[in-house]
Amino acid sequence: MPQKISSDRIEREDGFLYYLGKDGYVWKTPMKMNKRGRKGRVGEERISREDGFLYYIDGNGYVVRTKMNRGGRARGSGARRKASSARRPAKKSSAKRSSARKPMKKAAAKKRPSKMSSAKKRRR
Repeated sequence: MPQKISSDRIEREDGFLYYLGKDGYVWKTPMKMNKRGRKGRVGEERISREDGFLYYIDGNGYVVRTKMNRGGRARGSGARRKASSARRPAKKSSAKRSSARKPMKKAAAKKRPSKMSSAKKRRR
């Protein structure tokens, strides 16, 4: 659940990307389609960041933060390995599969470069 951090509400304009800069202020920068826009600071409130949180501007225009997911799941744990092998069906023998395969198509022939000289090509 995001926590509202700022009391300033940011009014957004079309064609700009809004983000929280390293200095703690909200900035706007023009998107590629916006040729005339200029980068600039938005709002007067400075926000101090804490480690372990993701800061962003929500749909209402307030700066909010949410706890970052770090670590993921444990790799190579025995419980996960046992569960995944139990779900997988046994492999079929390769002798049965090879007869069921369709024959491969031949590779398309490469085009040869023309034998005309570059001077003759220019005349054409």
